[in-house]
Amino acid sequence: MTTLTETPAPSRADDRARGTAPGGAPAPRRRRLLDQLTGWAFVAPAMVIILGLSLFPAVWAFVLSLQKWNGFSPPKFVGLDNYSRLMTDDEFWAAVTHTGLYVLLFVPASVLLGLFLAVALNRDIALIGLYRTAIFVPFVASAAATGILATYLFSPQYGLANNVLRSFGLPAQGWLEDQGQAMLVIAIMSLWGQAAFTTVIYLAALQDIPGDLLEAARIDGANRWQTFWRIVWPELGPVTVFVTIWQTIGALQLFDLVYTTTRGGPLDATKTIVYYLWEKAFKALDFGSGSAAAYVLFAATLLITIGMVVYSRRRNLEAF
Repeated sequence: MTTLTETPAPSRADDRARGTAPGGAPAPRRRRLLDQLTGWAFVAPAMVIILGLSLFPAVWAFVLSLQKWNGFSPPKFVGLDNYSRLMTDDEFWAAVTHTGLYVLLFVPASVLLGLFLAVALNRDIALIGLYRTAIFVPFVASAAATGILATYLFSPQYGLANNVLRSFGLPAQGWLEDQGQAMLVIAIMSLWGQAAFTTVIYLAALQDIPGDLLEAARIDGANRWQTFWRIVWPELGPVTVFVTIWQTIGALQLFDLVYTTTRGGPLDATKTIVYYLWEKAFKALDFGSGSAAAYVLFAATLLITIGMVVYSRRRNLEAF
């Protein structure tokens, strides 16, 4: 007669020794490790591609900024000579001035216009979805299309803007062919395309404000302006910092609209930093100077961003 011997159940000590939970399931720590490794395995290919397309060009550009190279002959190491020549280049500082002017014209206007449109669209009215879509359409239009539109609208000979002025008996303007007006026209066309971004961000932030706060303000007798200034505007503080930094970075990198409209003219009045480094690198084949200008722009962008973030945090701390 065969005797069946019962196998003793595994103890907790045996489970811990094998790295499993009671009953044979993987231990929580080991399970979390497996989950993390699985997640990294999924994102690793895309991360490698992104780093390869961003980190490698950045490192290579820095190496080029320390060299003199025209793309054909062997590169020659020159150290910081490209940077020192850049600091004494009047053409570069003129491009810095033009870029700064564009930033001053575009960034405050885009933030204020985006806020105004967001408040106007944050209402429950008929066809509100259509209005919101129409506001966002210019943002998805290409820079080439925007540039061609600007060329036709502001042409001194047959442009719509001058035709409107003539109909009111006003003198025609030079617009894109006038040194004093060209950058203003580019800022207006940029505003037409980019204000939709700030509108969407502000609109999302407005819809995220708790309705209890607004209702409490109305119960206390606050009018619309007081409600906006005392309740809504402080809630939009972090969003305002974000869109200001985002639009400033975009403004410092202005190139496509200048390229499709004025090509830096008239008389270099709209030549920005990015257009300057493009000319240096791809027209003059001075890749060292172009890379040095790119890194100066990167440093300026980084300093501006850090300064705005630090300032906003100090303001928030003072508010509390």
